[in-house]
Parts: sequence; structure tokens; C-alpha cells
Amino acid sequence: MADASPSPDDTEEAAGLRKIIHVDMDAFFASVEQRDNPELQGKPVAVGGSGGRGVVAAASYEARRFGVKSAMPSVTAKRLCPDLIFVRHRFDAYKEASRQIRAIFEHHTPHVEPLSLDEAFLDVTEDRLGIGSATRIAELIRQEIRAKTRLTASAGVSYNKFLAKLASDQNKPDGVCVIRPGQGADFVAALPIRRFHGVGPKAEQKMKRLGIETGADLAAKDIEFLRANFGSFADYLYRAARGIDLRPVRAHRQRKSVGGERTFSDDISSGAQLRETLDNIVDIVWERVENAKARGRTVTLKMKFTDFQLMTRAKSVTHWVEDKTEFARLGRELLEEALPLPMPIRLMGLTLSNLDHGKDEPERPADSAQLSLL
Repeated sequence: MADASPSPDDTEEAAGLRKIIHVDMDAFFASVEQRDNPELQGKPVAVGGSGGRGVVAAASYEARRFGVKSAMPSVTAKRLCPDLIFVRHRFDAYKEASRQIRAIFEHHTPHVEPLSLDEAFLDVTEDRLGIGSATRIAELIRQEIRAKTRLTASAGVSYNKFLAKLASDQNKPDGVCVIRPGQGADFVAALPIRRFHGVGPKAEQKMKRLGIETGADLAAKDIEFLRANFGSFADYLYRAARGIDLRPVRAHRQRKSVGGERTFSDDISSGAQLRETLDNIVDIVWERVENAKARGRTVTLKMKFTDFQLMTRAKSVTHWVEDKTEFARLGRELLEEALPLPMPIRLMGLTLSNLDHGKDEPERPADSAQLSLL
């Protein structure tokens, strides 16, 4: 295959500047719990199981100050924060809050691309109320969210999705950051490499060994160097280091799958930890399946190892996956078939695919299970 370098026309100017907002709720699950239970306000809270095999699904900012993070074993979290309060998740409450927030988004623009229950991209290049200023719209949205849900949100405003997502994390919690046209490359240059989406602890270590610690260091490397060291990840890194992202906000694309994944702050390998993490992902993904009113017959488990190799396992059934119990069972079977893992993983994901697009009966699967190691 020919090794073509990215075109110099890969710029927002070539595609036309947009006005993009990324809204990200602040510690969403934990904040809903604190809102609904006044006794939890101002205290360190973790959503998840507190038992020996429990895993933190979400943590309040009070807990994060002690180093408590999502996907962390509950025993570790309790050791870091002895006063940590564990609560079981209540997805009905999170879904209702998300529904209210989504209505606020759609009051301002039809171009809303949800990423999860608690975050979304909005294209307000042409907004419904004729406000014109993306910054002003972001502030109004945050005010409306606070007034209607008693929750806080952070927002990033910029001319592409990559920069808007970076910006939403810049002044968390309850903040706004604006990256204006012409400022993207300079903003990215000053960031530590760990802030780039997709760069986890292992990738950060590798980059530092190669002399890459900031966006400026990354931008100084040519595409050949990046491809030699990072393979297919290189093109993304090349553009990201220059603040370039041509992806549009996609509001009404036909779903090919419904899923979710979790990247861990520390790699995990123990069977108990993997099973507990999978159970948490099942809860989150099935909620999305129900929200999307989706029906599917293929469940796929994805795991990314510490060396960035990706392993996927899939199972298909001849009927629509009936309910969360069956979805969880298929996911667990895939995990058990993969154990023991050859090395720790840094990411786990689960999806439901082969979705119903108006067919009465699903086609019979050509293959009931497959394994690919990329």
C-alpha cells in the first residue's frame, strides 16, 4: 500500500469553519446521587460495588482529590479514601437526567451527537434561536442545565470536535473554555501528551522514551516517524498535534451498533477485576440499548492490551438478544473464553450489533464466533 503523507489541505479552512460545543457533565453519576441524597453532598462518593471484587464506576470530585478513579478496585479506593461512601448505581435516575439535558441541547440545535448519557457534541454554526455566538450558547446551556436538573456541566467551545472536547476538560468542574480559530495549534502545543484522547499510560511512557512530552514535541515529529512507531494511530496523532479534526457532528446516523468501553488508569488482568468491570459495562451499554430501542443479535467483546494489540471476540445468535440477562451472559461467555489473558489490558468494551433496521426476523448468522487479533 502506498505511503501517502497527510495532504496540506487537511485543514478546517479547507472544509469550512464550524461552531462546535462539547458539553460534559461533571462527575455525572456521583453528582446525581449527591443531588438526590442531601446527606452525600460535600462528601467523597463512589458509585459501584464496595465488596472485595467491587470496582468504582464513578467518583465524586471529593473522592477524586484522594486519587479515587473509575475502574479502580473498590478495596484500593477505600484504602486511598477511608471515608469513601459507596452507593449502588441507579440508571433510571441517570437516564431521566440525561433526557432533560438532551432536551436543552435540542432547544438550541438539531445537530446533537450524544457520546454517552453525560456528554455530547453540538454543532451551533446555525442555531435555532439565532444567538450566533457559540460561547453565549454554551453559557446559556450550562445555566439551563443547572436550573432544570440542579447539576453542573463543563463546556468546550471551538471550531472542531477534537479541540472542543479538549476544551471541555480544561476548566472542570463547572467551567467553560473557548479555543478560537487560529488558536488550536498553540493550545495543543502546550498540552501534556497524556491529555490527547487515546493516549493512555503505556502510550505516554512510550512517547516519553521517544522524547515526546507535549503537543509541541509531537508536532515536531514527521509522519514517517509516527507511522514507524505508532502504526495506524499515527495519522490521528499527526493531525491532533496540529489541532486538525474534519469530523462533522453526526446527529441522525443509522446505528450499526450500540456499545461502550472503558479505558483504565491502571492496566488490569485479574479475572475477578475483569468480570466486575464487564458487569459495570453491561449495565451502561444495556441502558443505551434500551434508550435507542435497538434490537441486535451479535455481542462483541473488545480488549486492548498494554502493547496496544486489540483482541475482539463475538458471538451471534439466531434471535434478537432478549434482555439484559442474555446480553450479560453472552458477554461473560466471551470473557471466560479469553481467560487467562496473555497480558494485562488497558481498555475493555462491549457492543450489541447486527441491529434491527425494520426486519421482522434476523438473518441466520454465517459464523457464531470469531476472533481477530490486530
